[in-house]
Amino acid sequence: MAFSLPPLPYATSALAAQGMCQETLELHHGKHHNAYVTALNGLIEAKGLAGKSLESIVAEAGKAGADGLPVLNQAGQHWNHVLFWQVMSPNGGGDKLPARLAARIDSDLGGLAAFKEAFKQAGVTQFGSGWAWLIIGADGKLKVTKTPNGSNPIATGEGTPILGVDVWEHAYYLDFRNLRPSYLDNFLNKLVDWSVVESLMDKGGLSTDQSA
Repeated sequence: MAFSLPPLPYATSALAAQGMCQETLELHHGKHHNAYVTALNGLIEAKGLAGKSLESIVAEAGKAGADGLPVLNQAGQHWNHVLFWQVMSPNGGGDKLPARLAARIDSDLGGLAAFKEAFKQAGVTQFGSGWAWLIIGADGKLKVTKTPNGSNPIATGEGTPILGVDVWEHAYYLDFRNLRPSYLDNFLNKLVDWSVVESLMDKGGLSTDQSA
């Protein structure tokens, strides 16, 4: 068995009108994400990963600290990108959230405007490469957090991601140059598929159904 690169849930040109051009998607999905999958497959035998789910590999690598980084750098990035592609849509964005998600954001995060500001700040203040997240925390409440490089809240034990945004430069440089805040504004206001986020909240997170 080996991990595989899932197809995008939309055409590479589908998000161009929402601020993510075809070249960005072709490079990000077809080159960057695919490279993580290829590298992870190269580690399966040497690292004893055969038969393990992607989620368990990420969690175990996170617990292993520095020793787990070679695996986490690849497995984490594979998992992160699978989520990233799913939470965007050509019909995404807007401030009208599905009812259950809206109620949870209101109760746990102080409303949509407060959530958007916290999420944007998490992405802006993540020094260098990394991710910003909306997660279901260990206490069951929604929280905003961030992680460096290829890590994620599964690896850190913080909780279960239901929304993530890539703040590595290759995610936004073609469309927004060095303006990460503008990229994050665009992601929240034009790209996020809130119905998918609510579905992931209801299901308790993403299962990739992939194993080594």
